Formats: sequence, structure tokens, C-alpha cells
Amino acid sequence: MTVSAIRATAPMNHWQSRVDLAAAFRLAFQMDWHEAVGNHFSLAVSDDGRQFLLNPRWRHFSTIRASELLLVNSDDAETMQRADAPDPSAWCIHGHLHRHVPHARCVLHLHPPYGTALATLADPTLLPIDQVTAKFYNRVAIDRDFAGLADFAEEGERLARALGSHRHMILGNHGVLCTGATVAETFDELYFLERAARTLILAYSTGQPLKVLTHEVAERTARGWEDYGQSAFSHFAELKLGLDALDPSYAT
Repeated sequence: MTVSAIRATAPMNHWQSRVDLAAAFRLAFQMDWHEAVGNHFSLAVSDDGRQFLLNPRWRHFSTIRASELLLVNSDDAETMQRADAPDPSAWCIHGHLHRHVPHARCVLHLHPPYGTALATLADPTLLPIDQVTAKFYNRVAIDRDFAGLADFAEEGERLARALGSHRHMILGNHGVLCTGATVAETFDELYFLERAARTLILAYSTGQPLKVLTHEVAERTARGWEDYGQSAFSHFAELKLGLDALDPSYAT
């Protein structure tokens, strides 16, 4: 289907959803969060969240375009039998999250350097040692039951249960996952989660004792971040301006 045809048949805001999700792939590549042709982003486009956009199988983040994103349905049992089937692990993780976790409208799952390093620790808790790490204080699920590549239904079901009511998750021995209502908000959270992991890993690397914030200060700081929620849209818009100047093909 041509770009113009997709534009013509897309429901209201659907095309912009494609453009925003495609931008997220390109930005993740720029930030060196990608891993070969693996890792996956998705975005719900139906009211029930079960119809969603997903990256095509084994496409590099640096080349993904809005018109090429797959449109799939988590209730469609024939998805993996089609010629344009997504990657099995993408279907396993994102299919089950969009089916069972309605608040996860956008799902960004990666193996970025620092978030993944944190996920490999015996205790991957994101300790509150500054204002960015405190943003996630008591607000990130931790999955400690890695069972191998997530390409079978039982693992998808388990990960959906592990996320539960949380919006973000550190997948032990695996990577990280952020969810949200929009691409802009979710990407912003992923950005800060990787920065928080970087700060904690660098602090651990000094071998010096950590000065961990008290519960009261960490919780106050986390709540304070909520007042800056709208900044995520400005952040994402500014990042897209950079993409437009460098290579606007993501939006085609």
C-alpha cells in the first residue's frame, strides 16, 4: 500500500501515530539504544488497545518509515502465519501486553547499554541517589524470572502479569520496558530511565558507598516530577525537529 493510500485509509490521528512511532525508532538509533535488528516498539490505535502498530520483522531502527509499520491485532490468532508476520518475540511481548494491560497504549522495549547492565545485577533496584533516579522511586516493576528468549505464549502472559499496574519494568537479565499513553510521554520516560540507570551504574563503578535518598525525599521528588509531565511533549517535538533537519524520511 502506498503512503498516500495509508494516509487516506487511516482513522483520525492514525497517520500521526505512525509518524511519531517511526520517529521513536530513529531517535533510539541516534541514542545507541538499538540492538542489531531486534527490539520492538508498539502503539495502540484502537479504543480497546488491541489493534496496534509494530515494527516490521528484522528492520533496522535507522530505516523504519511511518508507512511501513505493521498494523496487527492481539486477538488475531493467524498473525504469525502471514507472510508479513512480525518477529516472534515482538508478537509474544507486545501482543500479550496490548491484550492484557489496557493502560499500556505505547510499549517501548529495548536492551540499552545502562538499563541492561542494571538488569543483570543480582539486585537491579533503581536506587534513588539523585533527582532522576528518584523519578522512578517505587514506580518500576522488576521481573526476576527470566526464562530465555521471549518467543512463546507463556512468557508473554508472565511478562504482562509482571508489569501489572506499573508503567515501567526492569526485565532481569534482559532489558527494560516503558509504557505510556502516547509515544511522546513513553519515549521521554525511556530517555530518563536510561539516564537514571547510567547514573547508578557509574556510581556503582566508583566502589564508593552510595548516598541513597531517604524515603520521604525520594517520594517527594518522584511526585514533583509529575508536575512536569507536559514537558515530555516539548522534548519529543524538539527531538523530531532534529530528525526533520537530518533525515525526514521517517515521516513518509
